[in-house]
This record gives sequence, structure tokens and C-alpha cells, in this order.
Amino acid sequence: MNTTTAGIVFVASLILALALVHVPLGDYLHRVYSATTHSRAERLLYRAIGAKPEVEQSWPVYARSVLAFSAVGILFLFFFQLVQGKLPLHLNDPATEMTPALAWNTAVSFVTNTNWQNYSGESTQGHLVQMAGLAVQNFVSGAVGMAVAVALVRGFARRDTGELGNFWVDLVRGTIRILVPIAFVGAVVLVAGGVIQNFQLHEQVAQTVAGAQQTIPGGPVAGQEAIKELGTNGGGFYNANSAHPFENPTTWTNWFEIFLILLIPTAMPRAFGRMVGSVKQGYAIIAVMSVIALASIALTTVFQLQHNGTVPDAVGAATEGVETRFGVANSATFAAATTLTSTGAVDSFHDSYTSLGGLMLMLNMQLGEVAPGGVGSGLYGMLILAVITVFVAGLMVGRTPEYLGKKITPREIKLAAAYFLVSPLLVLIFTAIAMAMPGQRDSMLNSGPHGLSEVLYAFTSAANNNGSAFAGLTGNTEWYNTALGLAMLFGRFLPIIFVLALAGSLAAQGRSPASIGTLPTHRPQFVGLVVGVTVILVALTFLPALALGPLAEGIH
Repeated sequence: MNTTTAGIVFVASLILALALVHVPLGDYLHRVYSATTHSRAERLLYRAIGAKPEVEQSWPVYARSVLAFSAVGILFLFFFQLVQGKLPLHLNDPATEMTPALAWNTAVSFVTNTNWQNYSGESTQGHLVQMAGLAVQNFVSGAVGMAVAVALVRGFARRDTGELGNFWVDLVRGTIRILVPIAFVGAVVLVAGGVIQNFQLHEQVAQTVAGAQQTIPGGPVAGQEAIKELGTNGGGFYNANSAHPFENPTTWTNWFEIFLILLIPTAMPRAFGRMVGSVKQGYAIIAVMSVIALASIALTTVFQLQHNGTVPDAVGAATEGVETRFGVANSATFAAATTLTSTGAVDSFHDSYTSLGGLMLMLNMQLGEVAPGGVGSGLYGMLILAVITVFVAGLMVGRTPEYLGKKITPREIKLAAAYFLVSPLLVLIFTAIAMAMPGQRDSMLNSGPHGLSEVLYAFTSAANNNGSAFAGLTGNTEWYNTALGLAMLFGRFLPIIFVLALAGSLAAQGRSPASIGTLPTHRPQFVGLVVGVTVILVALTFLPALALGPLAEGIH
């Protein structure tokens, strides 16, 4: 079986597996967030945090709950990292000093579901911080994203009300009923595949080719690896991330990790369809996601396989930075999956990708990570694009646009537009500042267009809460730690505020009956419209910057 055929079989088996679980998992998600009863464990948690599960919240209260919970998480993780040297299971001689700037960057990174890492995980963070700090945030940050998505769906489904549910209920249910059980099963599967799970600070001593000795740390890797992928987080226990054999030993574990990454985001549209009372609407959303995702995976794979030939390449052979046990095609699929979602895990070195291959990875994030996107964030990002699409379609026919029986008035479109503009503004402004400062340009490994791509990729990843990196950029400086932290913070919570405000505005409306002039939003033409609007909006926004970076490199 040649490389191309093997890559096609790899992707086809993923599609089949995701299709098989789409309906049962989506229906389960719907039941979780629509349930009216609470388990004993959930009631104990509500009592412990002082939540009142029977009281629903308006959008401002829901938003304040999200922000308060996240603020506490940032503060706790910030101080936890600074004092880890005095705690059990810490590293005696960490390779990277945990400075306040680095602790800030890391705390914001994991709370915002970004998991950008300006340090080597195995030689900087102790096991206790990895388990009780970083892994915990992998669970709850994913649950926050799902809660916000469900609140927006309730805005479409409800009428004449100011209530969107209860954030604390949605948070607890998303964690206990969805993420914990699936991650537990995933961790067991990964252990069976060879991923390590122990408490040893030093796993083994290896003899290098040059004759030196290398100490490879052990740790509770499988448990963190499972939720890292399932929660679309991405932070690696090891600096090599999912390219490390202790995190991702074989080709089939590589397949399984991609499956975990895509599992919940591809099931969320089914839950959306059930909640709004029309599974056809859910199928339309997953169709948009699928069209974009398949095009991205195909193009990324082609650009990586056809190196130094028909596709211009100024970086090097496409096998550079690729693990031989995975190969080019499977690595390209992994890279596309992690940048199409908000995962950011890597099993190959993105800085070594071809110019056009690297462009595709940046473009995946610049699309808003909506195909299928992160857990929760992918669905609410796609619904925002659907709102913008019906607005554009309404302008074409000269009538007030509607989506799912809700009128898209100036208030709704302003909130949708504000959501869409946050990420491009953050990416372009911070990239421009970095490139204008000679001291910050010194952090680039490469000069010229590829150096610009390193900086552009970093802020694209941070502002879209992805977490992957070209890895050529030295990010552990006071300026980059601070700037990237701000990009992650604003890139996560400003869009969430706009989403919840939109949800509140929609929930307060009644329902407009469909008429002969209503745009059908469950048919193929609507799917094509959303794909077109998504691509055109991103092209208009980022094309000048891409032309100076990966495109200029490609034609050099």
C-alpha cells in the first residue's frame, strides 16, 4: 500500500468511526443538557460551591459566572506553579525557571483552553502541577466551552424569556457526565497502546547514538493525554507533545488521538439539532464543518506529499520534522485536525512544513476553528457564521433575515460581527507590534517571510485559543509571555461575552413563523452559502498578512 492510499484509508476510517458515534453521542449530549434531575454527586458539588441548580440565569449573570470561575482558575494555577518547588512530586532541578511571566502565560493558557506552552513540560512542571493544575483545567475549560455553546442553542430554542440555564449546572454536568467518563475510557485505551501512566520522576536512562546518557522522565501521561485530546486542549506532558513515544507510541494510537480530538465537536451539531427541534438543522451544520475539514485535510496532505516539485517549497523536504512511525500523510491529518479544532497538539514539527502546508494550518485557525472546532467553541463559532450568512442572504432579497425562527435585527448582527472581529484584530495588532520591535524580532529562528510566519502563527494560535506553534519562535521572554497571554485572554472571553449577549437577545424574542420568503437553512444551498461566507470573510481579513508570510515564501 503506497503512502497516498494509506493516507486515504486512514482518513476514511476516521470518517466512518465518527459517523457511527455521531447520532448516539449527540443524543446523549442532548439528554445531559436537557435533564431536569441531578445526581447525588452533582448536588454535593452544588452545595460545596454555593450554587442553586434550580435557579436559571440571564445572560449577564451567566457571563459573570463564566468570568468569575475562570478568574479563580487563573489565580489558583498562577500561584500553584510558583510554589510547586515546595510541594510533593516536584522536579528537583527544573530546566526552565518558572518566572511570574511564564506562570501567568501558562495559567491563562490552560484556563482559556489554549494550552500554549513556552516551556518543556517534562522538565519544568512537577507531577502534582501536571495532575492537579493543568489536567484539571483541561477538564473544566472544555466544559466551559460546551456550556457557552449550549446557552447559545437555548437562545435559539427558547422564546420570550431572559433565561439561558444555569452555568454551574452546565459546567458540572459537562465535566462529570461527559468529559470524565469518556476520558477515563480513552486513558485506558491509551495505556493499552503503550502510553505510560506512573508517578516516577525519571522513567529510564537511555543511551544516545553519540554515547551520552539521556534521562527520560515518567509521569501520569495517559490520563492527561486523553483529556488533552478529548477536551481539544493540546498541551503536552512532554515538549515533543504527541510526537513523543510515551504520549503517542504507534500508528493506531495516533489514529485514536485524532478520533478523540474530533469526537465531541462532531457530535455537538446533533445535540444542537435535537435541542432546536430539527435534526435537519444539525445535519446542515455538520455538513458545513465536513466540507471545510475535508478540503483542509486534503490540501494539507497534498502540499506535504508533493514537496520540492509542483508545490513551491522554501523550508525543506516534507519528511523533515515528521515521526517515521506516523509518516507524512498521517502527520498532515493530525496537524489539520488540531488546527481545525482548538486542540493545538502536534505529532510533527509545524515549522518544517512546506510553505503552503504551513499556510493551511494557519488558515484553519483563522477560519475561526469551526470545522469542527473546539468542544463547544466550534459549534457556537459556526452558529455565529450562520447568523452572518442569513444576514447577507437577507440583504440580497431585501427582507429581514431570520434563522431558526428568530429575526436577525441590527442588535444581533452587531454582536455577531463583534464576535468575528475580535480574533483578527488581536492577531494582526499583536503581530504588527512584534514585527515593529527589533528586540522581539530577535526571537524568530528564521528571517524573512518564514520568520514573519512564525510570529503570525503564534498570535493566530493564541488569539484563537489553539496552542500549537511553528516552534521556531522563542516565546519564553517577558514580552511574548505577556503579549501572548493577553491575546489568549481576550481571544477567549470577549467572544464568549458576545455569544452570551446574542443568546440573551435571541431568547427574549418570540418565534417568527416561516413564510415563502424565509431562507431554508437545512438545504445544500445554505451549506454552500455558509462555506462561501466563511472563506471569503477570512480571505478578506488575512490575505495581506498571508501574502507577506507563507505565500511570499512559497513563490520565493
